[in-house]
Amino acid sequence: MKPKIEDVAKVAGVSPTTVSRVLNNRGYIGENTRIKVHKAMEQLNYYPNEVARSLFIKKTFLIGLIFPTTSNPFYGQLIFHLENIAATLGYKVLLCNSQGREDKEKNYLNMLQRNQVDGIIAGAHNKGIEEYEIPNLPVVGVDRYLSSKIPVVSSDNYHGGKLATQLLINKGCKNIIHINGPISLETPANLRRKAYEDIMRANQLTPLTYEIDDHFKIIKQLFEENPRVDGIFASDDLIASQVIRQAKERNIDIPTDLKVIGYDGTETTRLLLPELSTVQQPIKEIAEKAIELLVKQMDDKDDAIQLETIIPGKLIEGETTGG
Repeated sequence: MKPKIEDVAKVAGVSPTTVSRVLNNRGYIGENTRIKVHKAMEQLNYYPNEVARSLFIKKTFLIGLIFPTTSNPFYGQLIFHLENIAATLGYKVLLCNSQGREDKEKNYLNMLQRNQVDGIIAGAHNKGIEEYEIPNLPVVGVDRYLSSKIPVVSSDNYHGGKLATQLLINKGCKNIIHINGPISLETPANLRRKAYEDIMRANQLTPLTYEIDDHFKIIKQLFEENPRVDGIFASDDLIASQVIRQAKERNIDIPTDLKVIGYDGTETTRLLLPELSTVQQPIKEIAEKAIELLVKQMDDKDDAIQLETIIPGKLIEGETTGG
């Protein structure tokens, strides 16, 4: 039979009320009494009822994470840091993979609220989801505009786009193509495209963007339609890796005939493709800021919450741009 709070009290030689106060850290408890209670709990292999405790203190110490996938290296590394930072603050996470589907995102939002999470960090792709508008629900977006009232944290996408495009121009590229996701997504990442277009026009060059749907199909189409392309700025490193693969199949030499730069610079990509030039996102710093903003909301602090936080990344020059 599972030990009860009364059993702990009997072994520790204190009242059940005292054990409850130790568990919930309420009221003054002498250090000797606290030690006796914890020793009794260890002796009996007693674990407090977290559900009952959360009802008592009106906090579950659970944070919900909603992201499209964990298989993408950027999201995988981001989630690693979010979970690690949350754990140091005493929070556990419930991880939800929405797979980019609106129905799954809505279902996960409802599920997290039923489990009374203290807050949610989301970086899913869908827009206009009313569930995010619930009053007093602490939410932070990562690289996604979830609503006009929800703070968002991202890298400096515009500056990163400028760095990537200018590098290709400095390397002598004239026919530069940008590959990114659908512009209809409400995300700060769209600023990479705007920066590319601005820098191209400022250098009297014509911008050309391909929006990704099916990676292989679009990249193959890009090469077929633009035989003179000499520079490609891919909006993430996975797309850049497929560009490199397609170029090799067509016997296009990188970087002599084609220069390629990606975006993200995750640890996984740097390990597998160390030669790739990229704009590295400050993933750990993004995670730290997202947790900081969420905790401020969860703790009901009166401090004004900054609605947009932009953190600079850095340019990494590799062999794919002749660096």
